[in-house]
Amino acid sequence: MRTPEQALNEIRHRGETVSGWAKKHGFDPRLVRAVIYGRVKGRWGESHKIAVMLGIKDGVIDANV
Repeated sequence: MRTPEQALNEIRHRGETVSGWAKKHGFDPRLVRAVIYGRVKGRWGESHKIAVMLGIKDGVIDANV
């Protein structure tokens, strides 16, 4: 698990932008920013998937949902 700040730093460390990371993974960049900056909790749906993929949240991504 990592903090949102650590997840953002990891994206930047790889030379990516948040928008680039979002598009590469099929997410809306505004929603990714909202998860990183804490405006959206990442409890369900797309925000849950984003939080799990960023390592901010421990969870499972079910392809059937």
